[in-house]
Amino acid sequence: MINELGMHARPAAKIAQIAMEGAGIIWLSNGSFEVDASSIIDILTLGAVKGSQISIQTEFDEDRELAEQIKAFFDIGFGELNNE
Repeated sequence: MINELGMHARPAAKIAQIAMEGAGIIWLSNGSFEVDASSIIDILTLGAVKGSQISIQTEFDEDRELAEQIKAFFDIGFGELNNE
């Protein structure tokens, strides 16, 4: 995770919104815990800070595009990076 603030409510809500579009469950994992990505509270319980490694898995192959959208959201620092 590259965002200075780590995971917080706004990006968790956006991730949950994307995950709710899936046909099945999309999971996020920090290596110790696996949570349902459609739940803001579950996402926040990962305690993901800057530098955390988060993996994304889908229940169904048809949800891989949604997983890619979530990954892209992580990759851009949730759209909150300073362009200095």
